[in-house]
Amino acid sequence: MRINQNTVLQGKKVTLVPYTSAHVPRYHQWMQSEELQRLTASEPLSLEQEYEMQRSWRDDADKCTFIVLDAERWSEQARGDEDCMVGDVNLFLTDTEDPTLGEIEIMIAEPSYRGRGFGKEATLMMMSYGVTDLGITKFEAKIGQENEASICMFKKLHFKECFPRGDTEAGCQ
Repeated sequence: MRINQNTVLQGKKVTLVPYTSAHVPRYHQWMQSEELQRLTASEPLSLEQEYEMQRSWRDDADKCTFIVLDAERWSEQARGDEDCMVGDVNLFLTDTEDPTLGEIEIMIAEPSYRGRGFGKEATLMMMSYGVTDLGITKFEAKIGQENEASICMFKKLHFKECFPRGDTEAGCQ
């Protein structure tokens, strides 16, 4: 999404920067992990496909993506973004009938940063950005049932667990 191409969001633990081509090699390396593929329901891409995906996400009006950086390491200025990358956070505007609905995704790819509040802060910062800059008032997160850490985090953020139509449990309205 071009609206965020010059936007940097600063938090206590994380800094969010737009996803640029400079981030692609590290992102591509992360996405070779079978664990991350499983947790994010992703398929591995070639490096060139990853560059194409980054360009698409930058240009598409319905995708807003930031790379999550370790704010402390990034503020030292001795390192480039790529050295401080810990994950990404995305907001997808997928419901053309409801432009106030955004699907949020968070991935903390670096295992040593998981469970330390980086995902929570990045998610809250992205939600705030969605409300103030994109007009989003409702958020949803689609998470595989085996991704217990993400489910737990979103529950702590007061998301309500819903199930797809046809599952044994009732869906949310």
